[in-house]
Amino acid sequence: MPGRLASCPDSPNCVSSDAAEPSHHVPPFAIIVPAKEAWLLVREAVNDIPRTTITEVTDNYLHAECRSMVFRFVDDLELELRPGEGIIAVRSASRTGYSDFGVNRSRVERLRSVLQSRRLVK
Repeated sequence: MPGRLASCPDSPNCVSSDAAEPSHHVPPFAIIVPAKEAWLLVREAVNDIPRTTITEVTDNYLHAECRSMVFRFVDDLELELRPGEGIIAVRSASRTGYSDFGVNRSRVERLRSVLQSRRLVK
C-alpha cells in the first residue's frame, strides 16, 4: 500500500519504489535488521550523502534535499519506513527540468549499496 511518497511525473527525472511504470520504478530497500535500528542507520547514511540536507524526519518518513555540484539544482529524496512490509520505500526526483541523465536512479542505487555494505538491507 503506497503511503506518503508522491507519484512520479511523466518526465524521466524521477524514480520511486511505488511507481508502476518500469522507467520510474526502483525496488524498495528490503530491511534485514529490526525496523527501528534500520531507520536510525538509514538516516545516518542519508546524512553522509554529499551536498544533502535532511529537512524533515519522523518515526517513518524522511525528506532530504540533494544539491547538484555544479549548478546547485535541488532534487528531493524521500524515504518511508514500512515495517509491516519489511521495507523502506524510496523516491528521488528532480524539482526542475526534464531529464536528469540518470542522477536520481544512481543516487538511490548508491544509497542501496551503502546500506547493503552496512548489512541493513538485502
